[in-house]
Amino acid sequence: MNIHDTSTAATHIDHVDLDVLENVLSFYIRVLDTSVSRDLDERLKNLEVAKGKGKITALFLIDSHPGIRPSVVADLAMRDRSAMGRILDTLEQQGLIFRKASQEDSRAQELYITPKGAALAVKVREIAVQQSEDFFDKIIPRDEQEVMMGILKRAYRRLRENRT
Repeated sequence: MNIHDTSTAATHIDHVDLDVLENVLSFYIRVLDTSVSRDLDERLKNLEVAKGKGKITALFLIDSHPGIRPSVVADLAMRDRSAMGRILDTLEQQGLIFRKASQEDSRAQELYITPKGAALAVKVREIAVQQSEDFFDKIIPRDEQEVMMGILKRAYRRLRENRT
C-alpha cells in the first residue's frame, strides 16, 4: 500500500486498525491510564493534588505512615528519588506535609502530614475510591475488575521485587 495514497484515508475511527498496537498490552494500559487520570483530575480540579502523578500516592502514604522516609515513598510509587523530591517539595509548599530530621539518623528525613494535609487526604480518598468505581463500572464488569486487580497487584509486587 502506498502510504501517500489518500483514496483510503481514514475519516472515522471505525475505519482505522491499530496496526501492531492491536495486540500490544502496553498500548491499552497507556490509553486506560490517560483516560482514568483525566477523569480523576476532573474530579480533583480544585484540589492541590490535581494534575500530575505521584502526589496522591505520597499524600496517602505520609498520612498513613507518619515518619515515612522519602526514599520509601519513592520506591512504593515507583518514582526516582529526584522526581519524588519535587513532588514532596510541592506538597510541603502547599502546607500539606512537613519534613523532620530522623532522631536515629540526622541525615535522614521523615515525612509527616499537616492538619491541612490530613483533611485533604480524607477528602481525596473518598473521591478516588468513588471515581475508580464509577469509571471502571462503565467499562468492566465487577467480577472482571476483581480478576484484573489481582493481576495488577501481582505485577506491581513483582516490579517492586525486581527494583530492589
